[in-house]
Amino acid sequence: MAEKEQKRKQLKRKLLHKYRLVILNEDTFEERLSFKLNRLNVFVLGTLFATFLIAGTILLIAFTPLKEYIPGYSSTALRIQATDLAFKVDSLEYKLAVNEAYFGEIQKVLKGEINTEELDRDSLFEAFRLDTTQVDLEPSKQDSLLREKVAMEDKYNLFQKASSKLDYVLFPPLQGKISQAYNVEEKHFAVDLTAPAQTPVKSVADGTVIFAEWTTETGYVIIVEHPYGLLSVYKHNASLGKQQGDLVIAGEVIATIGNTGEFTTGPHLHFELWSEGQPVDPSDYIDFE
Repeated sequence: MAEKEQKRKQLKRKLLHKYRLVILNEDTFEERLSFKLNRLNVFVLGTLFATFLIAGTILLIAFTPLKEYIPGYSSTALRIQATDLAFKVDSLEYKLAVNEAYFGEIQKVLKGEINTEELDRDSLFEAFRLDTTQVDLEPSKQDSLLREKVAMEDKYNLFQKASSKLDYVLFPPLQGKISQAYNVEEKHFAVDLTAPAQTPVKSVADGTVIFAEWTTETGYVIIVEHPYGLLSVYKHNASLGKQQGDLVIAGEVIATIGNTGEFTTGPHLHFELWSEGQPVDPSDYIDFE
């Protein structure tokens, strides 16, 4: 125990033993500066200096652009680009989902798949019927003033929009005899028009060709997309005069009458008209004879 105590005192003496640090002029030996130090002071000062140096270096790297030059750190431009790409990926995923839904509707048009219950307007009205006894239908004062203002503006508006999506003239694809009319009960969502082979088939309105290919069941098929969510479909053609992506105008020849496909019964045009994914009777909008 005495030996340990003696060693402890010797260590304390060494740490607290004072030394004098003197700075002299080499030529004149004149004393410029002098410091009284001991080993403990030097150790403490050295530790503090090292700590501040390490902390300063970390802060300098973490909060300044210098960190871009340290391996493992990404640059600010790269992070901005990555964020941009993430947003673009989200947008592309949304557009892809929309396109897949759209192509699904096109496939329905090609295959003629439609649930007849969707065409039952009475069931739709029943599903969305409101209990008007619980609703206050009286217009408020602000609503009445707004109605008067809009009525005055519309009174002198020369550029009224079409009230219906099909409220514009459709060009007949050809002049011929209707061999089979539109019939929902028989799931014949089209009008069959007979005409001599190689008779030109024309586009019913301005639009873009979104499908122009051969199919086993209906032969050469061409589908044209028109404004207001309208699609016109031409099946059993002998040949196609347009390809996917082409722009067409009303009355422009896009195919010729044929007898192609497994479901054909002779030279004729199987013509369909679809509005917002639902088939409509072409005879209601086009005079074929």
